[in-house]
Amino acid sequence: MSRAARTMAGLILILVPTIQYGGYFLLKSLMDPASHYMDNPLRENLQRAGHAHAGVIILLSLIGQVLADYATLPGALVRAVRIGLPVAAVLLSAGFFLSVAGSNVTHVGGLIALVYVGAIVLALSVVTLAIGLLRKPREVAAD
Repeated sequence: MSRAARTMAGLILILVPTIQYGGYFLLKSLMDPASHYMDNPLRENLQRAGHAHAGVIILLSLIGQVLADYATLPGALVRAVRIGLPVAAVLLSAGFFLSVAGSNVTHVGGLIALVYVGAIVLALSVVTLAIGLLRKPREVAAD
């Protein structure tokens, strides 16, 4: 594993407690009738989606760090993929959670745009990585 992959994996793992906190927040909201969490299906569904997307995409971004070591791509694109994957996780989950912040939310707020930005970043990162993995590896010159 390259130094860049180890560094990014370490930074990504720092995000895991924020995902854990999201799970704690959802569980606490479900268990507390005074939260009225179950009374608002919009908030319930978007917060659940935010938590799920964060967990899955963080795992994907960890795997992507190792795969990026094997991609045949220019260095700038490899760096963009390494950064884009975890950034997508943050943007998507933040968009889901923040678009329904508040107690009496009846409509999705403007921060839902973060979901779309995160989805684009994710798609670009994954497709770029896939192309890099499918390309023929460069020949290494013998010494």
